[in-house]
Amino acid sequence: MTHRHALIAAALAGVCAHAAAQDMGTPKADQEACYGVAKAGQNDCGTATHGCAGVAKVDNDPNEWKFVAKGTCTELGGSLEAGRGAQEGARHKRGQGKAGAAKTEAQQ
Repeated sequence: MTHRHALIAAALAGVCAHAAAQDMGTPKADQEACYGVAKAGQNDCGTATHGCAGVAKVDNDPNEWKFVAKGTCTELGGSLEAGRGAQEGARHKRGQGKAGAAKTEAQQ
């Protein structure tokens, strides 16, 4: 590879890296981030474990999120807080919450 080709490759790599680093996590006014509802590969932005959209490894990971219409997150089984996600949100949807879930588990 000539010096010229190396410079061109480095410039292209820089442009690609800059494009990938652009903030893709800006919601529209009528949206909110909803944790625990993103399917594998369909999250909207990075988390503490990665910095990219579209790299969620599993469905409904409580730390992965995607934008949804405001007011619909808990209806979808998600949470507005990281780490709670689909299952915790589903308990709240049924009106159980943490206390109700603990009570249900204790009864079993």
